[in-house]
Amino acid sequence: MLEARSVTSKVILQLVTTIMIIPFAVPLYVMFSGSFAGQGWGNYRAVFRVPNLLGYFRNSILIAAATVAIVYVLTMMAAFGFSKLRIRSKEVFFWMMMAALTLPEVVLLAPLFTTVAKLGISGTLWSVILPISALQVPFTVLLTRTYVNGIPDALFEAARIDGASTWRCFIHILVPLAKPIAVAVIVFVMINAWNSYLLPLVFLTGDHAGVVTLLPQHFQGQYNDDQTKVLAGAVITALPEVVAYISLQKYFERGMAAGALK
Repeated sequence: MLEARSVTSKVILQLVTTIMIIPFAVPLYVMFSGSFAGQGWGNYRAVFRVPNLLGYFRNSILIAAATVAIVYVLTMMAAFGFSKLRIRSKEVFFWMMMAALTLPEVVLLAPLFTTVAKLGISGTLWSVILPISALQVPFTVLLTRTYVNGIPDALFEAARIDGASTWRCFIHILVPLAKPIAVAVIVFVMINAWNSYLLPLVFLTGDHAGVVTLLPQHFQGQYNDDQTKVLAGAVITALPEVVAYISLQKYFERGMAAGALK
């Protein structure tokens, strides 16, 4: 790891990092300060009076939790297969999966809508959970495979000699050793699932027609656009993921660094 030793290098490093933070800090400051404009705390009280607010948070929590679980299982298994198992043409399959990284979410709306309708899950949380999971898997597999490549093959070969099956090698060797990158994957997927806007807007209807990212819509319409309450809703929406990221920050950074270097 690089380390700034002299006073000059520390000052320069501090200036560079401060300048890099400004483009991210200014919008957050504007959002937070703007949420108190006008009625002050009254903006937040108006957000908390939104009908079925708890249902919005419940739907977002369920979507984020289910997406994290699905992506974690698929990512770990896929990374293990692509890295440590002898599978014919696995590199072809891997790069076919990586090609999915080039497809933006909006381009897939039409085929996703058709698929969801044929599966009979329109209007349910699964109509959002499954597409979000599928869109996250290619990147998380790319990141995790790089990390798994750094785990010595000798560990798996020794386990095979002792009579361990492929499944036991996965459960008892890969999963424990891949915890740092697993935490990074969980945090990354959780944030993306929580922030999802387009898919819930298109696919959720009826009792499930609401997630926290849709809160600002209650204060926007054809004849009204209360920006102060929109910003208050944005602050409330962002608060849980900020707390979650701060709580898991050291594990996330450690996992991302490990996945990039190994």
